[in-house]
Amino acid sequence: MAIPGRLMRWLLEDADPSVRVRVLRNLLDRPESDPEVARARRAIGKVGWAAKILAEQLPGGQWSSPRTDGPSLYRPKYTATNWRLLVLAELGASPQLPGVRRGVDLFLKEFSRGRADGLGGPGSEACFTGNAVRMLTLLGRGEDARVRRGVDWMLRRQKPDGGWHCWPSRTGTLDAWEPLAAFSVIPAAARPAPVDRAVARGAEFYLERGLLREGRGRYAPWYRLHYPTHYYYDVLVGLTMLTRLGHGDDRRLNPALDALEERRNPDGSWTLDALHPDCEDPAYPIRTPFYPFGLELPGRPSRWITTAALEVLRACGRI
Repeated sequence: MAIPGRLMRWLLEDADPSVRVRVLRNLLDRPESDPEVARARRAIGKVGWAAKILAEQLPGGQWSSPRTDGPSLYRPKYTATNWRLLVLAELGASPQLPGVRRGVDLFLKEFSRGRADGLGGPGSEACFTGNAVRMLTLLGRGEDARVRRGVDWMLRRQKPDGGWHCWPSRTGTLDAWEPLAAFSVIPAAARPAPVDRAVARGAEFYLERGLLREGRGRYAPWYRLHYPTHYYYDVLVGLTMLTRLGHGDDRRLNPALDALEERRNPDGSWTLDALHPDCEDPAYPIRTPFYPFGLELPGRPSRWITTAALEVLRACGRI
């Protein structure tokens, strides 16, 4: 089934440049040299979502807190430096933008030393470290020794069943998707053999669970669609990760794909269902202050979610 022309026009008309790049490159197969692609990519960070985030950056390179030491780069959730850099990376912001470079330099300085060292040191955990490695790789720092140390830490922490867990556990959980997502943004040709083996085991962990089967029953937040995801899991997160790793033709994705298509609106779009934290697990109480952050309004059709969903369906041969 082809993408309806009216839906494609909606995705492109008055769209944020980050959306335009994804649509042109991943849905319309335009090359990077295409003038429209190049124009949209140059606009990221100058107008739209990424520009608004950069406009809120403080002179020291951080967001939200006037301090540049310790937890201020991580809290408050979800407006501090850690979270802003994650979104900028996913939006395709150029590593050469001065604000991006300052933020990344500050992040690397803070989170690669002492007790705060989350790139292979005592502050490491699957969720934070996976997010950090993915963000830093997307922002051009994948060859930094500190990032490689984070990769090595994730390799050592993979569970015997192929998954990961953010807390002490003998088994993995679908919720700890960040290490596999980090590996998914490393170009296949650049992955060393140990990473390739971890990717194969990690992908099988998700595939054998159909991306959604864990615990005694259906966990509703995994069926709702969100952005930013921060570190929460949902069906689109899983499908994006597995298709990027080349598993779009695996039949075990079909139930998750069906669940995604069930959420499609009559006009072909998808809605941003909720902003995080969207959590119904009593074992995971939210104890610290948080500030929900969104690029689009929840409860309304989302260009970002729609583009991501169409990319997945296309990779799986459903459009």
